[in-house]
Amino acid sequence: MPELSPRRRMLVLAICCMSLLIVSLDNTVLNVALPSMQRDLHATTSGLQWTIDAYTLVLASLLMLAGSTADRIGRKRVFMAGLVVFTIGSVLCSLAPSLSLLVVFRMVQAIGGSMLNPVAMSIITNTFTDARERARAIGVWGAVVGISMALGPLVGGLLVQSVSWRAIFWVNLPIGLAALLLTLRFVPESRAPKGRRPDPVGQVLVIALFGALTYGIIQAPDSGLASVAPYFVIAVAALAALLWYEPRRDEPLIDLRFFRSAPFSGATVIAISAFAALGGFLFISTLYLQNVRGLDALHAGLWMLPMAAPTFLCAPLSGRLVGTRGPRLPLLIAGTAMTASGLMFALFEAETSNSTLFIGYVLFGIGFGFVNAPITNTAVSGMPRAQAGVAAAVASTSRQLGQTLGVAVIGAVLAAGIGSSSYRSTFVDAARPGWWILTVCGLAVLALGLLTSGRWARRTAEHAAERLETAEIRQAVGAPGRV
Repeated sequence: MPELSPRRRMLVLAICCMSLLIVSLDNTVLNVALPSMQRDLHATTSGLQWTIDAYTLVLASLLMLAGSTADRIGRKRVFMAGLVVFTIGSVLCSLAPSLSLLVVFRMVQAIGGSMLNPVAMSIITNTFTDARERARAIGVWGAVVGISMALGPLVGGLLVQSVSWRAIFWVNLPIGLAALLLTLRFVPESRAPKGRRPDPVGQVLVIALFGALTYGIIQAPDSGLASVAPYFVIAVAALAALLWYEPRRDEPLIDLRFFRSAPFSGATVIAISAFAALGGFLFISTLYLQNVRGLDALHAGLWMLPMAAPTFLCAPLSGRLVGTRGPRLPLLIAGTAMTASGLMFALFEAETSNSTLFIGYVLFGIGFGFVNAPITNTAVSGMPRAQAGVAAAVASTSRQLGQTLGVAVIGAVLAAGIGSSSYRSTFVDAARPGWWILTVCGLAVLALGLLTSGRWARRTAEHAAERLETAEIRQAVGAPGRV
């Protein structure tokens, strides 16, 4: 990629952030619309889970393929294809006549979405080559997640209240078209010096792992553990096959050598934990505010602002802290705040009082605002720039997998607790195990943030990067063997 002027770099960042905005908006807007969709499409709790998880599951399964494909054939080309497919998927979702077709069209959206965020992050990584500039750019990137959280519930509430839940998908059309035209005009093409070959076996194993695991978790409350046990067996077998097969390829879909870096491994698990907490938090909160408190979509959206606003404000601050002091402090703040939020709901039933509910939402927003920048920066920093797309895709996959598992696990726990009873009479008790799970997720962020951000962790990152670069040189000259 050619060296760009500061103004052009900021424009590229803005265009990339537009893709993140529509992908992130889609999740927050959809959560507010869940009760309305439940009534209109006669959906069960597991049906609602699938409207979210069908999207995040396909996204998680295809992100690494999209990242490596973009590195190979051109990041701008794949990014533009993603914008087209995502926009078309949004139109189809707005026209869906049934729950099953809505789930299918959400999967179409996800195919497009898989070509957006990791590719955009790869473009940003190759545009902002200075470490501090990159950290600040990633802070802006994280702030866009906060913007989507702030706008999503409000926009979703207004559209659901004044039009219908179908209107939430219309928001993507003008943003997607504008991003497409701006990308065509201003984003330069870039690709890795040596493209990675496709890995169809690895891709099939990833889909089998994520799909079987998610299906088993979501369907367990309705079908029973005995009925879904084969899906868990498939998931375990797919994971074992991945761990055996991928190291034996010269150019694997998932380069397991990345995980020799303690900061990279930590960022992966932190991303899964943090986004599992986010997925579960939004799912529980939306159903509680509308089905238990009886709020309409707009007022439920307003109640989400105490969470969204701190996320928006803390994300750029986190990016600056990562750029000047490293990832440890933001991760410790994030883990502490998310743990405290989970404890408030699990121990003190924060839902039963407006003031405690408000504080719980604020704490979660602070925690989530601080966690995004260190995850992204740690995932791509120190890795060879030629593999930026793959490294960013692993980080994005971790986020989507976390959100998928969060909705699946928390939704399953909630469905099992409520059973055939009414939401109003049993919701707070049924949700308590879910809040404990979110507390554990916060503790994982805190512990791993402390463990994987010290001197020992940095040495493992430097060693992993050296081995990856040596492996790239060997491949370039045709030398045999893996490093």
